Amino acid sequence: MSTPSALLIADLTGVAVFAASGASAAVAKRLDLFGVIFVGFVAALGGGIVRDLIIGAVPPLAFADWRYAITAAIASGATFWLHPQFSRLRWTVLLLDAAGLGLITVTGTLKALNAGLPAVGACLAGMITGIGGGVGRDMLLGEIPVVLRREIYAVAALAGAVLVAVLVRTGQHDGFALAVPAFLIFVIRVVALLRSWSAPVPPSLT
Repeated sequence: MSTPSALLIADLTGVAVFAASGASAAVAKRLDLFGVIFVGFVAALGGGIVRDLIIGAVPPLAFADWRYAITAAIASGATFWLHPQFSRLRWTVLLLDAAGLGLITVTGTLKALNAGLPAVGACLAGMITGIGGGVGRDMLLGEIPVVLRREIYAVAALAGAVLVAVLVRTGQHDGFALAVPAFLIFVIRVVALLRSWSAPVPPSLT
């Protein structure tokens, strides 16, 4: 399989996983079918849209390639109808979300690098690709975004993005090599969940 094909599959897989995660959160808020699909769309594609605007890829890929929107819609719709099963699979959803974070961040960072962004900017764009949809999802649902709370999420995405930039700089950017930073993000996120790691918070004023 060629690298572009592998990246497309990874991208669409990440879109489906994030759409399902966003739709699950929308179902928990008792949104209707349209609301669930809309929140799933934002969760899956919001970060990629911001990335494309940053690198000047207009219209964003989410609108230019029908496969992205259709994948997000199908995954969100399936979650709407199958949510009783999803509700019993909390850890499965969390693991899928961690995998989606890895896939989306890696492909987002690589696209930013290919667009000519310097390494630091590309890493930030890759992180935004990974976390942007979740921020949009939480804001639509009236929640403080997860990435601004105590969970290790954005840090995991940034670590993987930095590794992507290093691999590209050293010429190791085939499909197999890029699976390494995706796996790194997944491991950091899962270990953080298992061990309840969190970023520091300010001390109480009382």
